Amino acid sequence: MADQREQGEPGRVVVGVDGSAPSRAALRWAVRYAERTGGTVEALNAWDFPHFHGSLGWLPPPSSDEAALRTRALEELEEAVLETAGPRPQAPVHSEVRYGTAAGVLIDASRGAELLVVGARGLGGFSGLLLGSVSQHCVQHAACPVVVIRHTEGDDTGDDAA
Repeated sequence: MADQREQGEPGRVVVGVDGSAPSRAALRWAVRYAERTGGTVEALNAWDFPHFHGSLGWLPPPSSDEAALRTRALEELEEAVLETAGPRPQAPVHSEVRYGTAAGVLIDASRGAELLVVGARGLGGFSGLLLGSVSQHCVQHAACPVVVIRHTEGDDTGDDAA
């Protein structure tokens, strides 16, 4: 029996949420879109091990930190979703964190999705860039259509799509 993602999931809207203003604007847009189309929102955040420099070079943190890093990422994601979409969003929102790079996680999640929504720039972006590296990578490699939301300073509506 084929996996649902292989067959496609009409109405599944994947949105990358890293807590930045552009990602929150993307989440607001995705919730409104899902509400209008009867879809569901899959809010994703990626986590990875920070690299520490030691006398032996770059080393990963002890494996005991894995659970703490994942838990912290999930707490930050759920807080961003609650603050952005509210306690009772107009469309179902499922929060999930996955291990990996932001672009890799989002591209993987785009398989079988109706739509992938990302902010034009995230936490790692330079303010002068029109399109961040994650959003650019998603536009080029996602398995579904991609909507890139442009967020301007002081704009809480998130209605502008780039």
